[in-house]
Order: sequence, then structure tokens, then C-alpha cells
Amino acid sequence: MGTWERILFSETILSEETTLASATLLLGELLAVLGLLLLADRWLHRHLQGLMFLLTHDAEISVWLYALTLFPGVLLHESSHALMARLLGVRIGRLSILPRRVGKRIQLGVVPVEETDIFRASLIGAAPLLAGAAVIFAIGHFSFGTPEMVAALSNGDWLAALRGLREAFYAPDVWIWAFLVFTIGNTMLPSRADTHAWPFLGAVGVFVGALIVLAGAGTTLLNGFTRLLTRAVEWIILLGASTLLVDAPFFLVIWLLEKLLERITGKQIVYG
Repeated sequence: MGTWERILFSETILSEETTLASATLLLGELLAVLGLLLLADRWLHRHLQGLMFLLTHDAEISVWLYALTLFPGVLLHESSHALMARLLGVRIGRLSILPRRVGKRIQLGVVPVEETDIFRASLIGAAPLLAGAAVIFAIGHFSFGTPEMVAALSNGDWLAALRGLREAFYAPDVWIWAFLVFTIGNTMLPSRADTHAWPFLGAVGVFVGALIVLAGAGTTLLNGFTRLLTRAVEWIILLGASTLLVDAPFFLVIWLLEKLLERITGKQIVYG
């Protein structure tokens, strides 16, 4: 092997190692953000209900106050299910955004959807996540300056991205927009019923991708898809991180009020 061939071979290996390291880092960031979002979602719904019960000492009134606090997000969640179903030609029942007890849990809203194929069921199930992400993106773009933060994130400059998020809190009407992000971000995650068809579609996607690569037609398509996927993951990370940052002051207020009411009333909520 000649000198130039060795150099090109070394550069190829280095490029592949760099790409793999970047992909691994990006995947780790994505999993961390998604994990924190799930934990935050679980914490919020439990402690917000607990706070309302300590405040009212009435189980039914506390449920209504809990639902009212998250009403904008619940409305978007159920409306997006209904809209996606109608766009795909799937019949729906009467949409409800009134809270009700279903066993040991509280259902904040529901829209009955007739059974359909896996593809349409997956899109209908994903609708709240897509709609919520779109609304949070719009709020971030027009009120919080997220394009600059995305550029910093793309360059791997987390400190610059965090500085941008901090500066966003000086935007006009910041707390109105922050409250909308808070309610939407904590009600847009799909339920278990919404995601029942996702594993099958994921497996089909992997199988089709493998066939394309094995057929020898996959290099260009794979590179293009990888760039698109990387960009999408960066946006998901930014939206998730933005939601978590907006959540922080609201979570702190909920926790402080809960502790204050526990001291005043002498009662404590025990979460199972």
C-alpha cells in the first residue's frame, strides 16, 4: 500500500470513528432527555394531584383543579388525535376533555377512535406528540429564539445553548408562553394505548432499510436519511431540554407549596 493510500485509509477510519462517536453521544443525549421527560411527567401528575388535594381536602374538587391546570395541553392532545383520525378517514366518537376516574387513575380526556390498520393507528397515536412539538417549536421560534440555540447545539456548544435558554426568560409575556409550554410539554407524551403499534412499525422500518442496503442501493439513501435523522434528533433534544428547563420553576413552586401545606395542615401525601 502506497503512502497516499495509507493516508486516505487512515482518514477514512478516523472519519468513521468520529461519526460513530458523534452518533453515540447524540444517542446518549436523546435517551437522557427522554428519560428525564418521562420522570418529570410522572412526578408532575402525582404531585400536582397531591397539591390540589392538600389545598381543597376534597377528592373531586382536587381532580377538577388538577385537570384545569393542564387544560390547554389536554385540549391540544385530544384535538390532535381527533384531527389526525379525520384526516386519515378514521371515524371517531365524541371528544371529551372532562376528567374522570378510570380505576385507580384519572383520565383527563378521551376521544374514541375506531379500530384501523397499524399505520393509521400509529399516526393517530403520535398526533399529540407531533402537535405538541410543533406548538412548542412555534413558541420557541417566535418568543424564545430557539434557532440560535439549535445552531449552538449543532456545534456541540451546550453552554451557549443554555445561555440562550436563560436569555429566553426575558422575552415579552414570558410566563404566559412558559405556562403553555409547561402544560403542553407535560401532556403531549403518548399513552401506552397510543403506542401499541409502534414496535411493529419500527421493526418493519429496520427490515426495509436492511433490504435497501443489501440490495446495494442504500449508500446515498442511508447517508441522506442519517443526516435527516440527526437533525430531527437534535431538535427533539432541544425541545425536550427546553421543556425541562421551563418545567423547573413550576416544579419548584409545586414542591414548595406542597411542603408548606403539609406543615399547615399536618397532613402528608404518601405516593405509592
